[in-house]
Amino acid sequence: MTTTIDSQDPLAVTVTRAIRQGDVPALRRLLAENPGLASAKIAETAHPDCSGIRTLLHIATDWPGHFPNGPQVLAALVEAGADPHARFSGAHTETPLHWAASNDDVAAVDALVAAGADIEAPGAVIGDGTPLADACAFGQWRAASRLVEHGARVTFEQAASLGLLDWVRAHAAAEAPPTPEEVSSAFWCACHGGRLATARYLYELGADPHRVGYGDRTPLDIAREQGATDVVEWLSAVATKPRGDSA
Repeated sequence: MTTTIDSQDPLAVTVTRAIRQGDVPALRRLLAENPGLASAKIAETAHPDCSGIRTLLHIATDWPGHFPNGPQVLAALVEAGADPHARFSGAHTETPLHWAASNDDVAAVDALVAAGADIEAPGAVIGDGTPLADACAFGQWRAASRLVEHGARVTFEQAASLGLLDWVRAHAAAEAPPTPEEVSSAFWCACHGGRLATARYLYELGADPHRVGYGDRTPLDIAREQGATDVVEWLSAVATKPRGDSA
């Protein structure tokens, strides 16, 4: 039976501290002294805005991530019985891998994949998607690229956001090519990722440079927000030129 512990319980506080501080010896001691702790659920009740039930693996990959000795902490938890497929219970059903991806925590991504985490697990806050959906939506490009290296399936929009131009070209030339809306959406994603070559290619396919995307941002808005100077300069010029002249 899985035990549920309130986040303010002394044991929960102590194990959370050991995880966040990367104190692997203390964590191993707690896991040995408290059988079943590795698979326990931690119920957050003190902070209504982030209420829900998470696991110790979620705590180890929670914002802002990149905790000291992260891979060793994750390995110790899995070795003691933590489930790398465990789901958050609350406003979403994200796995620890979703959280590591959302924090651009490449070391944690590697450790979780090595532990058997499902790289294609659905449940993301972004469209109920995979960890890659979170990484791309939040601009966590290192984690996104690492997930692709680990074999994650890539959508047309995700390929555009990562600047995988060969993949984008192949998809555009497929028997069932993307719709004009999909091309414009992928164009927005390319601008989000600061991928000038991919953005130029999609523009030539007919993408709308004024398409409004997430957060009511235009491609120019999101490129500016990401500090993609070359994309900003090109988009600013494109807006004043007739279609077909993208130089």
